[in-house]
Amino acid sequence: MSRQLIQRHHQEASEPRYRQLATILAQEIRSDHSAGDQLPSEQALAKRFEVNRHTVRRALDELVAAGMVTRHQGWGTQVVDRRLDYMVSAGSKVTHNLAELGLNTETRCLDQGLLRPPEAIAQRFELAEGECLLCVDTLRLVDGAPLLHLRHWFDATRVPDWCERYRGGSTRAVLDQHYGLRLSRAQVRLDAAQADRDDSRLLQCPQLAPLLILTSDNVDESRRLVEISVSRARADRVAYHFDFPNER
Repeated sequence: MSRQLIQRHHQEASEPRYRQLATILAQEIRSDHSAGDQLPSEQALAKRFEVNRHTVRRALDELVAAGMVTRHQGWGTQVVDRRLDYMVSAGSKVTHNLAELGLNTETRCLDQGLLRPPEAIAQRFELAEGECLLCVDTLRLVDGAPLLHLRHWFDATRVPDWCERYRGGSTRAVLDQHYGLRLSRAQVRLDAAQADRDDSRLLQCPQLAPLLILTSDNVDESRRLVEISVSRARADRVAYHFDFPNER
């Protein structure tokens, strides 16, 4: 049946066989697969469609170029979503923005408690040596697939009894409802990195896969620093654009 599909495509069009195979695989991905699914190996696809592995490899290259799959040595070929175009502005909120895109989202609390922050973050909070911040780790999922791993660093004096109140969901909602804090971004930094072992486990991506790291300094209405958030996102699933209009 699979060989007949290619033969039919060959009769209907003069495209090279690898492009015909790419078209068939793309149709199957749209109808039968979800983000994060692994496609069969090159060898299995070659056997199924009765073509050589070079043809399969070129077909998969077409799907990579189309943004439908990613390929990593030792990991195989994985179906990805079209990258989300996420707007970053002074007042943007992750949960709200994703909901506006019509996406089914979930925020899980992975861990929380007092922790000594990295030196760069300690300096921004002007902490004394050995002083701790409240660290809250969350995982944002879209349609059940991990999208962002966020680490929030809070001034613990501004959010007393946080761990008794927060069990997951929007951190901004808890800040607003329980502490009367409406934060905005004062500064953002975008970096690139490669996934480590923890990233691979949490974001379901291969080690060394490209990541985008967004660090935000978030302040209250008096411009006092309350939180620094660090999000780690798969570069094949998220694209950021920034909207910070000039204030004059």
